[in-house]
Amino acid sequence: MNFERTSDQNAIVEAVTQLCADFGPDYWAGLDARHEFPHAFHKAMAGAGWLGIAMPEQYGGAGLGITEAALIMQTVSASGAGFSGASAIHMNVFGLNPVVVFGSEAQQQAALPPLIAGEEKACFAVTEPDAGLDTTHLKTQAVATADGSAYRVDGRKIWISTAQVATRMLLLARTTPLDQVAKPTQGLSLFYTKLDRDHVEVREIDKMGRGAVDSNMLFIDGLMVPAADRIGEEGRGFEYILHGLNPERILIAAEAVGLGRAALEAATRYARERTVFGRPIGQNQGIQHPLAQAWMALEAADMMVWKAAWLYDNGKPCGAEANAAKYLAAEAAHQACQTAVLTLGGMGYAREYHVERYLRESYIPRIAPVSAQLIMCHIAERVLGLPKSY
Repeated sequence: MNFERTSDQNAIVEAVTQLCADFGPDYWAGLDARHEFPHAFHKAMAGAGWLGIAMPEQYGGAGLGITEAALIMQTVSASGAGFSGASAIHMNVFGLNPVVVFGSEAQQQAALPPLIAGEEKACFAVTEPDAGLDTTHLKTQAVATADGSAYRVDGRKIWISTAQVATRMLLLARTTPLDQVAKPTQGLSLFYTKLDRDHVEVREIDKMGRGAVDSNMLFIDGLMVPAADRIGEEGRGFEYILHGLNPERILIAAEAVGLGRAALEAATRYARERTVFGRPIGQNQGIQHPLAQAWMALEAADMMVWKAAWLYDNGKPCGAEANAAKYLAAEAAHQACQTAVLTLGGMGYAREYHVERYLRESYIPRIAPVSAQLIMCHIAERVLGLPKSY
């Protein structure tokens, strides 16, 4: 088994590292404090062509795999950008996978080039206040007009990232009432459509971390969506969304490892430089051992990331590996970030050293896009063959 990157993959990492050098930790700390979207960073990534890394070449993308996309996202996060940087481009890098896989040629031609070029930004409007991870019970309704040319959409969405700056949204809504379908997974349809602010109120959620990238409630009232904006067949939207869950988990895991590495680098640098009682604190095993544990946990999680990415890119089943990568990376990142704060002691609580920001952001992969408990249920049922517990 060969763990060595190809020369092209190394070139990607080097180029993204060089680009990120222009957007250091102080840049991200400032945006986090001001709750300001990183427009300059997004523009630079688009200009370098990185937003299209996993998009088809005929629409301006690079046509590469999840492995290359994960390399980019991990490099961005590890640069000190953390989830502020990763989340700013995450949706654009892979969020439109359902359009790539299930959209018509006309839909792909209309949607992908402006996204890849950075001319448009998209948000992912699925989660709802009363449904959470129980997506099949979402309440947003899309009712077809009498002539079938459009749908009227009404409902609410929550925790929708980048909706403050997005021009488009990938929207999941119920087109057939729940009591009229054989299975809850049926009757949901997927749309990629304009975010019309005359009919969609976007209300930002004041939250713990990642202030540079907004999270929002959407209140949708009488939004008219052309039937031409529906992706694939009516009623099969849940199936289309499922197709993108594994690669999303892989990307989140890669980003989490990157965040943990940023925290670990900051902590080890401080431990080498900080002198107490006539010796650097990094000479004390009480400091060394937690940092060493954090490194080992991150490396182990990283191996699962690349295994899952390889399986996905080679068309092999990867559900267990993608979920395990997300779980392990999230836990390892949180451990690394917490260790970094404690290594710095009182200064770890100070914003100027950035590790407190990393710790706040480390809760993101632990919570989203799926909880640790549901991942453990998945492994118990699908890998170990245990009975369903819920």
